[in-house]
Amino acid sequence: MIEEEKKLTAEDFERISTTKDLLDALERKNISFSKVQKTILYNEELRQLQIELVKLQQWVSKNNKRVAVVFEGRDAAGKGGSIRRFMEHMSPRSTRSVALNKPTEIEKGQWYFQRYIKELPNPGEIVFFDRSWYNRAVVEPVMGFCSKEQYKGFLVQVPEFEHMMYEDGLIIIKFWLSISKEEQLKRFSNRIINPLKKWKFSPVDQKGQELWDIYTHYKEEMFSKTHTSYSPWVIIKTNDKKTARLETIRHVLSQFDYDDKGTVATTLTPDPNIVMRYFRSNIQMD
Repeated sequence: MIEEEKKLTAEDFERISTTKDLLDALERKNISFSKVQKTILYNEELRQLQIELVKLQQWVSKNNKRVAVVFEGRDAAGKGGSIRRFMEHMSPRSTRSVALNKPTEIEKGQWYFQRYIKELPNPGEIVFFDRSWYNRAVVEPVMGFCSKEQYKGFLVQVPEFEHMMYEDGLIIIKFWLSISKEEQLKRFSNRIINPLKKWKFSPVDQKGQELWDIYTHYKEEMFSKTHTSYSPWVIIKTNDKKTARLETIRHVLSQFDYDDKGTVATTLTPDPNIVMRYFRSNIQMD
């Protein structure tokens, strides 16, 4: 009998038309609703921020700005999921997501940056990179996909490459999504048992756990050589996926003075406990 009282009936649902009605009904039945409330608050916050993203996109298009947002991080850190939330309500005419496959034989013989240059944003466009030229900074040397000479040459060239883009007016925002080893393993395990996510898991993912410390070494080398005043690294703590998505969007919005900015009921200032610029003394969870 007690269990019955703690369930919402069909009649209850018929009377529910708003999220407030739902929360009130759960409270009356003495049903714990902290998870439901958290999800509702997340969805509403995401909606408000996505309204701002639509405004930003219109401003970028009107002013012929070129914006590249780079998402890097270990496997399962949430790069693809974050990009989807950015693009969900944006016009596909002036927004793209770039996730390149491994280079072809022809591309292997080209200048390393060449295949990425053709993917850079056109005037009025925002491009999201789900991994980028920084593959050569971490993944490739860890997995043995490039030589030591290619790796060293990349670290020398990339600051100059990004400085040329900066001087030409291209706006680059570089995110490193930071995840703990324990959380990564948890997400890998979920991918294996979830038929909708199983395709995401690969032998390279498993290597990420086995070679964790080597990844850390190359990640730190990347930061120390490529974190610059004109193209800084912004670290996002992503063990809480939903919070990370919101704060990543907030950071991007905070970088622009677009029309009608901040007229919705939410803050556009990112949480400094979640979003931070890289600096050498910073203690990171990955």
